[in-house]
Amino acid sequence: MTTTGEEHTAAGTGPWWWVRWRSAVLDASLASVSAVECAIEGIPFARDAGLPVAVGVAFGLVAGSVLLLRRRWPIAVVLVSIAITPAQMGFLMGLVGLYTLAASELPRRMIGALAGMSFAGMLIVTFVRAHQGMVRGDVTMGDWFVPFVSIATAIGMTAPPVLLGLYVGARRRLMESLRERADSLERELQLLAERAEERAEWARNEERTRIAREMHDVVAHRVSLMVVHAAALQAVARKDPEKAVKNAALVGDMGRQALTELREMLGVLRTGDGLSSVRVRAVPLAAVGVAAAAAASRAVDDGGEGPSLAELDELVGQSAAAGMVVDLSVEGDTRGYAAEIEQTAYRVVQEALTNVHKHAAGAKTYVRLAHRDAEIAMQVENECPPEPGSASAMHLPSGGNGLVGMKERVAALGGVFVSGPTDSGGFRVSAVIPA
Repeated sequence: MTTTGEEHTAAGTGPWWWVRWRSAVLDASLASVSAVECAIEGIPFARDAGLPVAVGVAFGLVAGSVLLLRRRWPIAVVLVSIAITPAQMGFLMGLVGLYTLAASELPRRMIGALAGMSFAGMLIVTFVRAHQGMVRGDVTMGDWFVPFVSIATAIGMTAPPVLLGLYVGARRRLMESLRERADSLERELQLLAERAEERAEWARNEERTRIAREMHDVVAHRVSLMVVHAAALQAVARKDPEKAVKNAALVGDMGRQALTELREMLGVLRTGDGLSSVRVRAVPLAAVGVAAAAAASRAVDDGGEGPSLAELDELVGQSAAAGMVVDLSVEGDTRGYAAEIEQTAYRVVQEALTNVHKHAAGAKTYVRLAHRDAEIAMQVENECPPEPGSASAMHLPSGGNGLVGMKERVAALGGVFVSGPTDSGGFRVSAVIPA
């Protein structure tokens, strides 16, 4: 089947080779008109050939009905129209057949050859008929009339349908190309939307993990110290009232500090939500995931005043006040680092001290901080606890995510994190962060 592309639809709904019923009705109407035309023109043809009129009419009906096949076999329609041209039949079939042929997807050489054959046949037939008319005296014109009429008729019956068919075919192919391009763009946009949704979901998961890590760092250390001081307060409340008052004051200070940090974090999260909502409306869909992650990260890291290494002495002092023996040593020249580096280093030491309170209460702990040329290193190591099980006696719960959170923090900055038990029965946490 040679398709002309006149109908473009995803699934054909017409009969046989027609894509639509409308096309079938149009072709059937044209074939009926062509059959009637050829039947009428078959009457003089039968008389001139000495045949019965019924034969000429039947021949015209059959020949004209071939136009019904123009969409499936346009070459056959054109060849039939050329074949019956000497009988002066099938003018409508020739016009429609040439148009359909030129608008089809056939090679241009084949279209040109068939159009040339139709032009030559029409030229010869018209020339012979006009010359016969001149000889019989039906037409009294000059010698120029016969070639003029022959050429004009041949061009008029051939050039317009071919040119119109070429134009319609080119326009149809252009529209199909644009439609395919639009479909391709729609598929790409759908893929981009799905990818953006995946990025947004990834950003949400990352943000939830990071917020959970921040909350753990803020709450676990303060509350653990509060529990330790509360236990000490309970032990000395009757024996040493002054020490009990001091421990109660420390518990109150630590509770206020924990509340202050929680308020700051929640305030930053509210601000980050506002920024994220504005950015989501302002950027394209494909950039939602990246913009949300970047805005949330900037909001939490830069918007709030996080801890720094300058507060490390205070952190160690709080643990010492809770009864822990802590030895802090700093190597190298103290200098400033980026906010995220100082916060990460502080959180690593804080979480390591919290783990000592939970799992090795009473053990001597060493905190070492080294300022190097291209990195900052920290190590928290505790000895074996004097009384195993003392930590569990204070009912300090453990979520099991402290070491994981520290490793994620350090890895996010391109650093190295190592933790594990020591040969002497203690535990060591080490981290190196590029400066």
